[in-house]
Amino acid sequence: MSKYITKQRKNLIDFLSAHSDESFSAKQISLELSEDNISISAVYRNLSELEAEGKVRRVSQGNGREIYYQYTDSDCCKGCLHLICNKCKKTYHMNTKDADILIYTLAQNQHFQIDRKSTVLYGICAACHI
Repeated sequence: MSKYITKQRKNLIDFLSAHSDESFSAKQISLELSEDNISISAVYRNLSELEAEGKVRRVSQGNGREIYYQYTDSDCCKGCLHLICNKCKKTYHMNTKDADILIYTLAQNQHFQIDRKSTVLYGICAACHI
């Protein structure tokens, strides 16, 4: 049985999918969607449901306690590893070839299987490294 999609949920998914290379707190999302009359409680509820469906990933950035959410159901996110810059907080998609090499190397040398969907690597992007 498919889930009924409310206007609020559709607006939230549209916003997240348009920004799939970014992570947002629930408060940031609520502010971005304030013109659509989406309450913070509706944002939390829908994020929770989307996370349970495997369409959103929770990400904690830095030492803060705030949780950020990233939409992972877009075509550009499926099956890739994500890189998040510790300085600018931008999310990058690791190209498939490099991800495959990393995953294969870890599987062979460390006997460790990487979960592509939930793995995030943190570091400093080229723009911030300057």
